[in-house]
Amino acid sequence: MRYALVITGPAYGTQNATSAWMFAKALLKAKHSITSIFFYQEAVSNANKLISPASDEHDLIEEWVKLSRDENIPLNICVSAALRRGVVDQDHAQAGQYNFHPQFNFSGLGELATSLLTCERVIQF
Repeated sequence: MRYALVITGPAYGTQNATSAWMFAKALLKAKHSITSIFFYQEAVSNANKLISPASDEHDLIEEWVKLSRDENIPLNICVSAALRRGVVDQDHAQAGQYNFHPQFNFSGLGELATSLLTCERVIQF
């Protein structure tokens, strides 16, 4: 079965993003596929490459990156929500300072709508 995940919780501070990552791993282990993962609202913090958890904490951002690379799953970030919350890429950076992780993709709600049309299940966290 093909799934699309929509995440609205931040990388840290709530369980939303961690639960989504754990769910994604379980889906893949059960031989399902994930067509896309869309980060919206506060979840755009998952694309902030400057977040640096303590060495004894789970590095959720690197887990998303590893999942994306290993399974070829796009990590889409709502561009409007990201810019509004200070997650910027080179194109939007001032004075060359940016914090957008290169494994993630800026996209819009149109990309989310397209992925929803091509999957069989949508799960929001």
